[in-house]
Amino acid sequence: MKPLDIEDFSALADYLRGRRPNSEGGTPSFENLAGGVSNRTVLVRFPEGRAWVLKQALTRLRVEVDWFSDPERVHREALALQWYARLAPPGAVPKLVFEDREQHLIAMEAVPLPHTNWKSALLAGDLNLDYVEQFGTLLGLVHRRAAAQQEVQEAFSDTSFFESLRLEPYYIYSAGQAPEAADFLHRLVADTRSRRITLVHGDYSPKNVLVHRSRLVLLDYEVAHFGDPAFDLGFSLAHLCSKAHHLKDRRLDFASAAEVYWRTYRAAIGMAGPAADDADWASDLEPRAVRHTLGCLLARVIGRSPLEYLNADERVRQRKAVISLIAAPPAGVGRLISEFLARLDS
Repeated sequence: MKPLDIEDFSALADYLRGRRPNSEGGTPSFENLAGGVSNRTVLVRFPEGRAWVLKQALTRLRVEVDWFSDPERVHREALALQWYARLAPPGAVPKLVFEDREQHLIAMEAVPLPHTNWKSALLAGDLNLDYVEQFGTLLGLVHRRAAAQQEVQEAFSDTSFFESLRLEPYYIYSAGQAPEAADFLHRLVADTRSRRITLVHGDYSPKNVLVHRSRLVLLDYEVAHFGDPAFDLGFSLAHLCSKAHHLKDRRLDFASAAEVYWRTYRAAIGMAGPAADDADWASDLEPRAVRHTLGCLLARVIGRSPLEYLNADERVRQRKAVISLIAAPPAGVGRLISEFLARLDS
């Protein structure tokens, strides 16, 4: 079969006619969706009112430095969509429509309009604590329900996409950019590789959340794997802390939101209250979450995929604050949040 570029809308229309031979007729409309660096992503709206999102994996990612990953990862996303639909709260996961292994693409049902991207809302200062609590609950439920499930472990045992899209560009690359942090980051990598605990999303970020009818819908599952849940926590906490850094007038609000997120997650996995015994797998989770938060905070200013909303001065301050903390990381998440923000202006 001829390689398909889904951003060639004429070719895509022909392709979809083959996929929907009994459609009601009419020409679908197409729209490129922005925001990701690793895929072509197109919104398809059909005359009868349906809408799909098509994702096609790129071999070379759309960033300034060379960054490559196997396009087979899009089929990991297809698998993860099916599993997360079982594990997450109802309505939190888009429905998979089909996958095409030859063209390395998948189609899923589009989140209905109106919806907003949660990252965009946060950067505009729209901080809704109900959404923060949903964010913590969603992650906690998936981690708790998938923990130690043999079937999930077997399905997601391959960590190669996590290696090429997270450990190398975030931690290993950053170690080369900041020699003073290299030992910390290499130890973090080794520890992460050694842990097989539960299903990890690997890209758990407000960027990958749409809000529809006041409910969160989670996207982008291509680095899902069976590994260390502390990575998801560090990755997401780093986003909330970086926004606290960037939006100085709302710093205390974002700091409080990050703590709410952590508390809600703890409750969802059973680390608090009468269900605490159910969370034995998470008994030493918090110090690892602290280390991953520090690693991600640093990676998002010196790694292969820096946060685009931080300016040059903010990146320097964030790097300095993290470097000052990694020799003796704070004991808990709450302490980490307060110490990181305090050191930004020191």
